Amino acid sequence: MAKLVARYAHGDTIEGLAKQHQLSYHKVRNALLDANVKLRPPKIPLPPTPPGMVNAYNGGRSIRQLAAIHGMSYCQTRRILLAEGVQLRPRGRQ
Repeated sequence: MAKLVARYAHGDTIEGLAKQHQLSYHKVRNALLDANVKLRPPKIPLPPTPPGMVNAYNGGRSIRQLAAIHGMSYCQTRRILLAEGVQLRPRGRQ
């Protein structure tokens, strides 16, 4: 159990630990919870950045406009822009 806790603290995922130790996901998760480990939130995979999205934002389009154009939610569009390293403008019209 201490090995699971140490590897998780080092950055391994629950899925990776389960596969590595031939255990179920739930068994590893429960072992970590029993050891009072605070679990990290799951990473939500982002879709590929649509072509032109970054340039359109840098050109003046809003996140809401881009979300509507690309059929995505505001939050997903914002996360994509942040993942691409875009410096977001302040909210509202300036």
